[in-house]
Amino acid sequence: MDAAALGKAARTALDWPVDNVAVAVVGADGAVLADAGEPDRVFRLASVTKLLTAYATLVAVEEGAVEWDTPAGPPGSTVRHLAAHASGLPFEAGASELRVQAEPGARRIYSNTGFEVLAAAIAAAAGMAFADYLHEAVCVPLDLAATRLEGSAGAGAVSTGADLVRFAAELQAPTLVHPDTLREATRVAFPDLPGVLPGFGRQNPNDWGLGFELRDGKSPHWTGSASSPSTFGHFGQSGTFLWVDPDAAVAAVALTDRDFGEWAQRAWPAWTDAVLAALRG
Repeated sequence: MDAAALGKAARTALDWPVDNVAVAVVGADGAVLADAGEPDRVFRLASVTKLLTAYATLVAVEEGAVEWDTPAGPPGSTVRHLAAHASGLPFEAGASELRVQAEPGARRIYSNTGFEVLAAAIAAAAGMAFADYLHEAVCVPLDLAATRLEGSAGAGAVSTGADLVRFAAELQAPTLVHPDTLREATRVAFPDLPGVLPGFGRQNPNDWGLGFELRDGKSPHWTGSASSPSTFGHFGQSGTFLWVDPDAAVAAVALTDRDFGEWAQRAWPAWTDAVLAALRG
């Protein structure tokens, strides 16, 4: 690793066309290898929220509150379908109109609605509001003191760079769930399904894990051209991302206050490639 180059690469995020930013590169041992910006500023996570919801789901499965094959959502759908965006539910829908756009397991339809239904299933099984379950199951034990769910389980959390550094460390060396549970969640669920990756168009296949978006062979993508196929994570419409590259033994967090757009499509892959190049030394 070229530490000077890595620090320089991380600091290029300060040149992004945003008002406020926090970035960090996190080693497999949880150490911060480089960072820039404001780690204690609270940002909206948008769909990076799904990583927190997914992790709470892993805890719920291990606790026996739900099983992956527990029926949830439209007829024929399970917890597994909901977590993998394969339930057939649309991106958004009113609580009283869970209309179905495809049979469960037939298409990858990216769905905030599906995550809200998933959270409701966990809340019902646990006997508490999902925001409380997430807080007790994930935030408290990982000391994510600034992280809270203020709305949708698919897009309504806020957090800080400092908190997400701790979460990124957990995703590389899990302490709340068995490593095999996380490995299952970061492998393809319902392989070969086509679908649209928001912001990057139709992908065939549009591979996804159980709540975790997978790099695999997708192109274009919000990670870098040098990111390994095993990379997993999520990005958010609020200008945020978190990825873990197991092959490189590193994770990265980026939080901004500018909505995702062409600026991010250009800046994020270049930033990631520079970080990975510096790590290779």
